[in-house]
Amino acid sequence: MSPTATHAVPSVYRAALPDEVRVAIVGSGFSGLGMAKGLLDDGERDFVVLERADDIGGTWRDNSYPGCACDVPSHMYSFSWAQNPNWTRAFAGQEEIWAYQRDVAARFGINPYVRTGAGVTDATWDDDEQRWTLTTDRGVVRARFLVSGTGPLCEPKYPDLPGLDRFEGTTFHSARWDHDHDLSGKRVAVIGTGASAIQFVPRIQPKVASLTLFQRTPPWIMPRPDRPIGRLEGLAYRRLPLAKELRRARLYAELESRVLPFAYVPQLRGPAKQLALRHLRKQVKDPALRAKLTPDYDLGCKRVLLSNDYLPSLDADNAEVVTAGIREVRERSIVDADGVEHEVDTIIFGTGFHVTDQPIADAITGREGHTLAETWQRTGMQAHRGCTIAGFPNVFMLVGPNTGLGHNSIIYMIEAQVTYVREALKAAAERGAASLEVRPDVQTAENDAIQARLRKTVWNDGGCESWYLDENGRNTTLWPDFTFVFRERTKRFRPEEHVMRDAGESHVAAGGVREAVPA
Repeated sequence: MSPTATHAVPSVYRAALPDEVRVAIVGSGFSGLGMAKGLLDDGERDFVVLERADDIGGTWRDNSYPGCACDVPSHMYSFSWAQNPNWTRAFAGQEEIWAYQRDVAARFGINPYVRTGAGVTDATWDDDEQRWTLTTDRGVVRARFLVSGTGPLCEPKYPDLPGLDRFEGTTFHSARWDHDHDLSGKRVAVIGTGASAIQFVPRIQPKVASLTLFQRTPPWIMPRPDRPIGRLEGLAYRRLPLAKELRRARLYAELESRVLPFAYVPQLRGPAKQLALRHLRKQVKDPALRAKLTPDYDLGCKRVLLSNDYLPSLDADNAEVVTAGIREVRERSIVDADGVEHEVDTIIFGTGFHVTDQPIADAITGREGHTLAETWQRTGMQAHRGCTIAGFPNVFMLVGPNTGLGHNSIIYMIEAQVTYVREALKAAAERGAASLEVRPDVQTAENDAIQARLRKTVWNDGGCESWYLDENGRNTTLWPDFTFVFRERTKRFRPEEHVMRDAGESHVAAGGVREAVPA
């Protein structure tokens, strides 16, 4: 669970749900906030932001584990229209990012449209009314358009371990950190070695009696160039807007250049590999442990991680890295695949999220009566521009299929998609269309092109298994190119790529808008 909030949660969040709105946004993380701000800029006031928790923030509210911080530089990990001159570090921590989100919601007038405790359990399309009926934890809302801003990092993924149900100690996921559980003097097992684990492991290692890290695959780890932002530098960002803009532009260019070794020039990975290996040699003196922590796949195949303290924490006397896998969990221990029993009091899962099988897909039922999850089970997770989906009229997904990044800030992609949704809503209003739906051939053609492009990248061909890939080995997560290419493609909405219908027009007859009817 999250720590007790030290700030006042706006009372308007608990106001009554509207019965009907033009636009319903699900989720109040960066996607939901960005979409709400875009609607307000367009003069739209008939919308609601539905949030399942008691406060806004999404991923940055939920992930409150020790050491939680961003691995994208602070000045790039913010909205372009709300750049923050007050970051205290080059890489912001969870509390500072969450505070930024709350400030954005208050400063830009988003708070009155937020309703908390309103998790969406079902969203069903009514083809006769051409509206969505959303069942939430607080009641029913009908909406003409549905925007999913839940993102891929909202639902923790737990491993299926034999005997886990009989464990008598404490277990929790890093994204649901149990702050009431004191780890001091405990024998702790950590399962998973991803972006969360490399941040919380160094924080808990000094206080636990023993730390046993169960590692399936070691990550590539680069030095983390974090530092405090000095007083004079911060003053320059506050007093000189151009300084802030130049800082952001330089960071964007630096991050964007990383797509070259990942997707275009594999020879450029060599120097980065050598830097990571030098970092490992410098921080881990034990050759046996160093061998365990040396990846055997290409750099970039999995998410490249940044840390200056993870590797030394594993070289400590009270730490052990187990690479044999897990055979079973017992009442007070974990038995590895070699039959060695490791006594533990607490198990912490750093095992990531449901990325390629997003839970929101189970709740959305489209025009043909199938859920989005059922549709994607047949076709693989896909959408047009990562946003609109054939068979699901008036649905827009933010950070949908193949919009994730392995090199730059996801907020840049969110802003591009928000622009696309705004243009789609304007097109519907201008044509008097009650609904719009991407043509299946358009969606298929785009996704075939994306998959073909991905086959040539390290994310698909780097010799590893990662959370970028679905159960069929298909990369449904990442955008395979420069982010400015994606932004260019989402600058305008193309009505000819969609079926747009009047109110009362059946899907069979729909070939475009015949007559202007208020949407």
